[in-house]
Amino acid sequence: MKFTGKKTAVAAFVAAQLMTLPSVALAQSADENEASEVELILVTGSFVRRSENFESPSPLQVVDSVAIETIGAKNIADITQTLTINTGSENSPDAFTQNATAGTSNINLRGLGVASTLVLLNNKRQVVNAQPTNEGLNFVDTSSLVPMIAIDRMEIVKDGASALYGSDAVAGVVNFITKRNYEGAKITADYQDGAHGNNKEYILQGLWGATSDKGNIMAAVSYTNRSPLFLSDRRLSRPQDDTSALGNPGSFFFTAGPLAGTPIIDPGCSAFGGFPQLLAPTGTVPGLDIGLCGFDFGPGYSYVPDETRLNAFFNANYEISDSMTWSTEISYARNRAERGGAPSFPILTGPLVPAAHPNNPFGQAVVFFGRAEGNGFEADPANTESDTFRFSTSLQGELEDGFWEISYTNGVNDFYFSVEDVIRTEFTLALNGLGGQGCDPVNGTPGQGNCEYFNPFSTSYTSAPNSQNVIDSFSGLQQIDSRATLEVLEGFASFDVFEMDGGVAAMAVGMQYRDEGLSQDYDALSNQDSFTFVIGNPDFDDSLDVWAAFAEIALPVTDDLDVQIALRYEDYGGVIGDTFDPKLAFNYRATDDLSLRGSISTSFRAPSVFMRNGGATSLQQLRDPLIGANAFAAVRTAGNENLTPEQSEAYNIGFSFEPIDDLSIELDYWNFDFEDLIIQESAQAILDLDPSDPSRIVRAGNPLTGPLVQVNNTYVNASSLSTAGFDIVTSYKLETEIGTFVPNLSATYITKYDLVDPQAGPIDGAGRRNFTNIGVSSPELRANLGLGWSNGAYGANLFARYVSAYDDDQNADPSGNGFLEVDSHVTYDAQVTVDLGTVLDTQTSYVLTFGGINLTDENPPQVFTNSGFDSKVHDPRGRQLYVRLAVEF
Repeated sequence: MKFTGKKTAVAAFVAAQLMTLPSVALAQSADENEASEVELILVTGSFVRRSENFESPSPLQVVDSVAIETIGAKNIADITQTLTINTGSENSPDAFTQNATAGTSNINLRGLGVASTLVLLNNKRQVVNAQPTNEGLNFVDTSSLVPMIAIDRMEIVKDGASALYGSDAVAGVVNFITKRNYEGAKITADYQDGAHGNNKEYILQGLWGATSDKGNIMAAVSYTNRSPLFLSDRRLSRPQDDTSALGNPGSFFFTAGPLAGTPIIDPGCSAFGGFPQLLAPTGTVPGLDIGLCGFDFGPGYSYVPDETRLNAFFNANYEISDSMTWSTEISYARNRAERGGAPSFPILTGPLVPAAHPNNPFGQAVVFFGRAEGNGFEADPANTESDTFRFSTSLQGELEDGFWEISYTNGVNDFYFSVEDVIRTEFTLALNGLGGQGCDPVNGTPGQGNCEYFNPFSTSYTSAPNSQNVIDSFSGLQQIDSRATLEVLEGFASFDVFEMDGGVAAMAVGMQYRDEGLSQDYDALSNQDSFTFVIGNPDFDDSLDVWAAFAEIALPVTDDLDVQIALRYEDYGGVIGDTFDPKLAFNYRATDDLSLRGSISTSFRAPSVFMRNGGATSLQQLRDPLIGANAFAAVRTAGNENLTPEQSEAYNIGFSFEPIDDLSIELDYWNFDFEDLIIQESAQAILDLDPSDPSRIVRAGNPLTGPLVQVNNTYVNASSLSTAGFDIVTSYKLETEIGTFVPNLSATYITKYDLVDPQAGPIDGAGRRNFTNIGVSSPELRANLGLGWSNGAYGANLFARYVSAYDDDQNADPSGNGFLEVDSHVTYDAQVTVDLGTVLDTQTSYVLTFGGINLTDENPPQVFTNSGFDSKVHDPRGRQLYVRLAVEF
């Protein structure tokens, strides 16, 4: 195959890196002493091996290990957070965006959902996290993928790739490639210290590899210990942003008389740390205040959980014969995280305090609107435990004019989540004097012997305190044991088919079978909906079988024009059905300095096992239209077996331009159009549509006007989502007497993020937080401006990272002009590296690195919401300083 144009910077880099991969890059020379022919490689986005000079017709972004070290990344989330094409990922695990998935991280290309990007490891699929997000999406947890020290590079296909890889590649593919043919040993130690609280991080990693004439083996391990960062360490929110209407001291609804259904504030509210929220002028009821006693639950919650991670990876390759190679990979990840919380959750069941309660000051039965423990009590944490095991083995062989591969992959994720809550029945008994762990509620006498009253009134802070025994009697642990499984059997072959003007046309054909299983086992109390806030959920266990066949043909039409045609058929069976998805792409080298590319494809995303058969209760902050204020409520989501697949079309047009030596410019315009998008209904939109709908809205006291308790929703096929924008990547290499300088720029500008929400209607979501609809936060512009410098054993890098302002649709502008604005944000990162081995002229390599993230300690833009910032866009940690020592033998 003949090429006449220059390679772009990206193509050159991909070629240089990929040719080291033995399982996909095989030299064609017959004799070591003869000149090698053109080397063939596999690039993510194709099953056909190409020349090292090949320019992908799909937009391909590569982040190599040097670039990863340059940005000071300690984990994969640190990498994806800097990618301008990633928006809306959940990597800052506060309780309000990641209720039960603390300790995980994910990727969200184009803001199309964390389940719409296919994540591969060495070209193989990964098992999803068994515990879904608040939106019901099961994603690949990148924190459990592979030790960072083993990663050679990331390859990202930025246009739709379903025609090649299947339905979950709707937004693109991220392929993590590990090092190959590594020989030697390497140890790294990282220490990172945050500017706020006790937020520190220690990371130890090791890498070992050996090669022989017949193959190679490599093993890597990493251990991470991260200290928490609490809201009390760095309060970004206002107290009212994290204030619940349900506190302790709390408030009480009268059940009879002229004040029936009226909330009365506990007289001790202010004295014991509560925030009275008056709903009527003082004196309306003599001696009593109408309203609620607010509780600031924020200080106990954490921006960063207390976390440990152990990650191990093993790879072996063995040359069975001159034409056949066997490869096997085994990986294991063990993640443990503890997320801070409130002393106890709000009690949403409206329990009745009898008139006979010895501490009842009202002389009649009242409904308690509060929580068991509030001001002055220690916070109860939530815990997550995630264990991921993966095994993959494959055979690769050479054909006379091509190659083949057969592989089997098996992955399992076991995820355990636990959090303490109040048990409804036992709490009611305690209010009636039959609480306490030694009380017999059938034969006991209220308040006598082992039977105790729980005192929900503010006198519990003074004259009538509650015993730990009575609190323990109604406290229970919600436990969710989840398991996700994946089995994939795949085979394909690539071979030459015929000659064309530009060279030999090649074709790849293959088949795939995969089984995806998901189960969730709740504790017995949750099965009975026994908790007063997290409520509960039924167990479920289901699976999905998928058969697929795919084909691809690479056509070198002329010396300057390459065309790629791909087609994939997938059969899900049942209601979901089957699909054909094609892709057409081209690359045209117009001149030696300019090449043009374009692609168009369709995709099909099937409803997940969880969306069809699962269910969950999440805790969300909502704005209640009846009171014009925020409320923290449970959102109960049920699966929908009638979901239909979503369909989409995507196209990309771009060019690569090298006007002068060492200057490269790459520009792409991308567009995605979705129909029948599968989403979880927006609880906020349901609330806005009809805040008094008793079939979907649960309120305390009066079912039409009482305080918000719960919103019921499900998964539906929304009407549409269309998003489009531009990506630009440019760099210039400048040689000087004092070293080499490389200024570079990467940016993404979103021109369109139009969606139709089932409740909120048509939305122009570009430049908007999209809190009140099904979308994700979509600032229009994200840009990274960098400057690298190197001179022998010394190197330095400086980055400026910019996120544009966007509208906060959760909070209206008091002036009446639309919404408040989330301010634009700029942070600065820097790093200095010294190769001590070169300086000291030692045989062992010693590389010392100093760096800082967000050097000026900028606060994330304030948002009037729980925790005070947009966790899907910004980082709450502030300045992070780090040092790393890498020793390689």
